[in-house]
Amino acid sequence: MAAATLNLSIEQGTDFEATFTVRNKSGSGLNLLSYTANSTLKKHYTSTTSHPFTFSFVDRSAGRVSIAMTSGQTSQLNGGRYVYDVVLISPTGTKSRALEGFVMVSPGVS
Repeated sequence: MAAATLNLSIEQGTDFEATFTVRNKSGSGLNLLSYTANSTLKKHYTSTTSHPFTFSFVDRSAGRVSIAMTSGQTSQLNGGRYVYDVVLISPTGTKSRALEGFVMVSPGVS
């Protein structure tokens, strides 16, 4: 599975959530029963500091997944550009990157 690219925006100090559908080669939702996953945000690819997203399966059989951060988590982010990805782990342990992209964090005033 080749990773799809999707760029996101996060407003510092606010709750963030984004929901996606992971699709198979035929275009339908990939059945994610028994899969696990993780998703991380970093300032750049080689950064040792990471900010994990809360990952959830919205509808496993239809390939619907969600990543989220609380307002407390996003308030810890500095404004600017970051990178992220979503990695799926199959029941057999195979890891594949389903989604990747840039995240623009806009600083808050309030």
